[in-house]
Amino acid sequence: MMPAARPTVLGLGLLVLSTLSVSVAQTRPEPARPSLEALERVILDKTPETRVEKVDHDRITARRIDIVGDDGVIRMTLAADTPPPIIDGIQYQRAFGVSGLILYDIDGNERGGFGVADAPGGTAAVLALDHPAMDAIGWRVMPDGAVSFSINQAPSLLREPRLDDRLVPGVATSTRIRLDVAADGTPAVSLADADDRARVRMTVTPEGYGAIEFLDASGKVIHVLAPERDL
Repeated sequence: MMPAARPTVLGLGLLVLSTLSVSVAQTRPEPARPSLEALERVILDKTPETRVEKVDHDRITARRIDIVGDDGVIRMTLAADTPPPIIDGIQYQRAFGVSGLILYDIDGNERGGFGVADAPGGTAAVLALDHPAMDAIGWRVMPDGAVSFSINQAPSLLREPRLDDRLVPGVATSTRIRLDVAADGTPAVSLADADDRARVRMTVTPEGYGAIEFLDASGKVIHVLAPERDL
């Protein structure tokens, strides 16, 4: 008969943690949760399909693949050259060519995507999620190594009667928050006013200390908080 294995230190630790968890759980009221009956009403399948028996094709070669809903509306497009954006039912020229995946809403309007944009200076990696008529948030990794993340305020939804009362794309708005790491590694977080003017910027200076800069409407730094520099 084999001797019983001695519990390892890790095993003892887990046992202690489990005991503590039970003790805490006994003294803490259980959080509000849906009843079993409520869960049963929304369960579609307790054994959903999560894998296939075999791969149909080891490799598919195509310039474009569209994923459509039951009504035939294109909801995703994977393409080497993505189609121009559709905004409120009208297709417009894209600012720059992108290869990647585009997402569409229930009406077939573009609402985001990610991919790579090839330009003379190199390739940029981009990702965006959209308001109904322009970018809402966006990530960019530029060819020179600069990285940025931006959050745009939702613009006013303007409609043009001469375009059958459709939404007008590209309405001016403010990029209220920007997170940047410049090509030289300098980080910055900027907050802008409603007129898209940076008014507060947090950064690390070339000297290596942290600083919060306050800017006026012209972009001039009018006050700096830098405790380490002041020391």
